[in-house]
Amino acid sequence: MAKTPKIIIKTPEQIDGIRKSSRLAASVLKMIEPYVKPGVSTEELDQICNTYILNNGGISACIGYHGYPRYTCISSNDVICHGIPSKKEILKEGDIINVDITTIVDGYFGDTSRMFKVGKVSKSRENLIDMARTCLEIGLAQVYPGNRFGNIGYEIAKHAERHGYWVVREYTWHGVGVAFHEEPYVYHKAPKDSGDLMEPGMIFTIEPMINSGTHQTKLMSDKWTVKTRDGSDSAQFEHTILVTQSGYEILTVL
Repeated sequence: MAKTPKIIIKTPEQIDGIRKSSRLAASVLKMIEPYVKPGVSTEELDQICNTYILNNGGISACIGYHGYPRYTCISSNDVICHGIPSKKEILKEGDIINVDITTIVDGYFGDTSRMFKVGKVSKSRENLIDMARTCLEIGLAQVYPGNRFGNIGYEIAKHAERHGYWVVREYTWHGVGVAFHEEPYVYHKAPKDSGDLMEPGMIFTIEPMINSGTHQTKLMSDKWTVKTRDGSDSAQFEHTILVTQSGYEILTVL
């Protein structure tokens, strides 16, 4: 039986490299905000993001990853994740979108995403975005040495479901830094006190996917785009996190 790959404890040099890449990823999300408006295609946003990444010393980790055809993932309304930017998808007033950026700088990876509102959105979509942001914050509070990874998902799901939302169960957050996806892979809804223990030097994402309707998903014919099965809205925020001696550091901030 093959051994499960170990969670990598990053060296100070690796942490510095991952922090640099993560900050570039964060700056892309800040840069793109003024362009998110009615009448713009998601492909145009994708191209603007890629040009910015290249001009600032990085490359996209997404393009070509297992055949993925674009530089970013842009997921709108009922798309949970892995939405493929398209010139046919034109943003309209009231849409909500998630822009997901993963950069490579000097061989190191940074991964982050956030929600954007296209013009004025409905109260229900405002509330969904607020819930997704809160769930990320709840997850962050569980990051400290000696805690178990499963407690992040346990607390997120407990809070979301108490307020009538659902957490996607089929997809995971993941280790990141020296590769796009590393151990650990942990579900957004997990049993209490499950999973490995956190240790200083571990780096991973927290990226809860919160649905206003069912937690069930469907994979579209392009084999990438994941939508809610019932057509309800979905929202997500994501950061790359370092476990420190006393808690955590968010790497994907400026």
